[in-house]
Amino acid sequence: MVGLRSSEWYGGVDNSPHRVYLRAIGFDDADFAKPLVAVAASWSEAGPCNINSLNLASAVKEGVREAGGVALTVPTIVVNDGINMGTDGMRYSLISRDLIADTIEAQVASHGFDAMVGIGGCDKTQPGIIMAMVRLDMPSVYLYHGTAEHGVLDGRKITVQEAFEAVGSYRRGRIGIDTLRLVEKLAMPTAGTCQGLFTANTMAILSEALGLAPLGSSTPPATSSLRLAEARKAGALAVKALEDGLTPRRIVTWDSLYNAAVTLAATSGSTNGILHLLAIAREAGVKFSLEDIEEATRGVPVIAALKPAGPYTMVDLHEAGGAPLILRRLLEAGFLRGEALTIEGEEIGVLLKKWDPKPRLPGVVFEVDNPYKKTPGFRILRGSLAPRGAVMKIGAAEKTRFRGHAKVFDSEREAFDAVAEGRVGEGEVVVIRYMGPKGAPGMPEMLKVTAAIVGAGLGASVALVTDGRFSGATRGIMVGHVSPEAYVGGPIALVQDGDEILIDGERGILDLQVEAEELEDRREKWARPERGVGGLLAKYRRLVSQADEGAVTTGEM
Repeated sequence: MVGLRSSEWYGGVDNSPHRVYLRAIGFDDADFAKPLVAVAASWSEAGPCNINSLNLASAVKEGVREAGGVALTVPTIVVNDGINMGTDGMRYSLISRDLIADTIEAQVASHGFDAMVGIGGCDKTQPGIIMAMVRLDMPSVYLYHGTAEHGVLDGRKITVQEAFEAVGSYRRGRIGIDTLRLVEKLAMPTAGTCQGLFTANTMAILSEALGLAPLGSSTPPATSSLRLAEARKAGALAVKALEDGLTPRRIVTWDSLYNAAVTLAATSGSTNGILHLLAIAREAGVKFSLEDIEEATRGVPVIAALKPAGPYTMVDLHEAGGAPLILRRLLEAGFLRGEALTIEGEEIGVLLKKWDPKPRLPGVVFEVDNPYKKTPGFRILRGSLAPRGAVMKIGAAEKTRFRGHAKVFDSEREAFDAVAEGRVGEGEVVVIRYMGPKGAPGMPEMLKVTAAIVGAGLGASVALVTDGRFSGATRGIMVGHVSPEAYVGGPIALVQDGDEILIDGERGILDLQVEAEELEDRREKWARPERGVGGLLAKYRRLVSQADEGAVTTGEM
């Protein structure tokens, strides 16, 4: 135990009472001489995304023991985004990311662990675990729970994306109740996370690009035996990282964050990835901003035809060659910084040159010089409506430029009802405000509204602008993360029905076409609406930063 952090808790005569507690759960003399590894498992039966995490934790513990260590599983919370979409519960989604980081810090820091393996599944468990890893900076490996398999309806692949869009189609009379119920029954046939390149699968791929997860570990489905093999590998790798003194802050650098941003753009992944990369950077003490993301992604084409931007799912990507196929092509095209270190102890460029992912399913991953789409998957917008930035997922939009008249709502429910009841028409820009980090509070996702717009057949003729977030399953002309948010007096608070709004995803512009004098007059009359909250929501409102800073609660770097 000499030289191990755990010896401060369990070594020597003075710590005899501490050993009592671990002997009570089965430790013997030999165990106290071994490295102690935490297996931080985000487990919950409230949804399928993390339900197998305890099984994976058992396999991780096997890998740790085979490598000469001993492991203990500690839990963290899960907030299922899909179940909470469109409800007050969605306010707790982004909050849970920081809570997960905090709970892991408290457990791992206070029980004398030497190393860690984090198992994530649903959307916020993954960045939360990674934030804890870089905060604690002890040897750590990230392991993904795995995607669910896609459903099949009338010969076509369907996912939870189609389930949400089917509601909009039904409410507008485009499908019947029997079809809606059939989609509901078939959309998610197995355990695992949502099947397209939504936030969970986006963050899983980014964990490989960041270097915290072993290459090839993100795409095997939750139902695959490969998941258990990856879990055992992760356990052994945590012990090796401890032996080598390899910690997350040596891995999560400006270069690795740059690589992750490039990968996010090249896959047209969830715009939540931007928030999470900014938050991870802050935890790692790396100055990495929206401007850095813009620099990294300039000229990067979309090379993965994954839902919602394309027709394929994460299972298809696994069959095609996995995330390493995407990363290898980006490296060969000069988009990645190959010198970034990985948890496997080698630079990512070296690993990728060794990796030979032979494409087994054509059409899923394209060549860089013949891409699926020539533009990046997202664009940072700025202008009079978003002085500090906003995000548009242009990879999943039918149009990248839109000019229309505002239809303003101060809640998601009001906007959803208006779309569902046919009170939103072509050429309008739905504005949903007071949905930001402080305003909601919690910056909820607007998937229920965006899916209703697409389901109603308005995906190419109606835009949406919000200071809230979007699900990775969102598609259409959608702009989120508007900063500053309405609650702190950002320009979005001053928009009125009928105002003209310009969205230009090609030039990176989000403008409110209202004279400056008129806006100043409105600002003098503006008053923040009363939105009293208590408990956790009140704490979060006091602590959280704006979206362009990652909506973090950890204060200044």
